[in-house]
Amino acid sequence: MKPTGSQQNSAPLTDQPGRRSPRRRRDAPPPSTGASEKEVLMGFLNYLRDCVADKLLDLDESAARTAMVPSGTNLLGLVNHLTAVERSTFLGEHIQNWKKTFNAPTSMSVDAVVSDYRETVRRANELIDQCQDLSGPAPLRAGRSTGPSMRWALTHMIEETGRHAGHLDILRELADGSTGR
Repeated sequence: MKPTGSQQNSAPLTDQPGRRSPRRRRDAPPPSTGASEKEVLMGFLNYLRDCVADKLLDLDESAARTAMVPSGTNLLGLVNHLTAVERSTFLGEHIQNWKKTFNAPTSMSVDAVVSDYRETVRRANELIDQCQDLSGPAPLRAGRSTGPSMRWALTHMIEETGRHAGHLDILRELADGSTGR
């Protein structure tokens, strides 16, 4: 009898040399938020940010840096990139070379990259918390006289973080079979 799709997906990886059994987590439901626009946007953004950071839990340095797709994308590089996007979008930092952000410095461990991401998110949230009107401008980057609204910045970060969270899901499953948010 041919196994069904769910039976195929639940097959342990332990029969593959050097591979650990996959860690299967239940998917986290969408976040509960307050009713205001800002509370909804921040609730979803912080939910995605937590999912991103959690993708590197219990992952060794080699697996975090290994490119699993032809583009060279790796787990640690995606988190490093999202840190740069947060800094640019909410803290007004100018990023000289966006392509370079997709690779974490070799001098930074997995824990250091995640810690840097969480600290950047904390700083961004402090700034966002001060914003009373989402129609008002997000922080300006050096050399710019105009910028997007905070509403646009929040929506962009939800889109950017969600997109890369999906990439992280796939890369983590390829790395060791772990799934779930």
